[in-house]
Amino acid sequence: MINVTDAAASEVLRLSRIQKKEGKFLRLGIEGGGCSGLSYLIRFDDEPAEFDQVLDGPNGIRILIDPKSLVYLDGSVLDFQGGGVMGGGFKFQNPNATHSCGCGTSFAV
Repeated sequence: MINVTDAAASEVLRLSRIQKKEGKFLRLGIEGGGCSGLSYLIRFDDEPAEFDQVLDGPNGIRILIDPKSLVYLDGSVLDFQGGGVMGGGFKFQNPNATHSCGCGTSFAV
């Protein structure tokens, strides 16, 4: 299970309006790369893939996650922190990560 904070949900809804993606799914996942080995993936998607798990998030957000990513992200919290030039944006609090890079966009297990 992945939890999404109210702050992250509000930002997702704001971005979906700006990008004209209202009603789309929010895909959360991982991909290889980044300075720690794995990078977080956040994007809008039209529909679930065959084996995706569909989760209901706050404020009506529908979340997609593939089985492989769920292994690495299970128990995580997606938050959004506003901020000036540095330090703002979406942040994963991932209990499975043994190491994260300084900017928080990649991790290792």
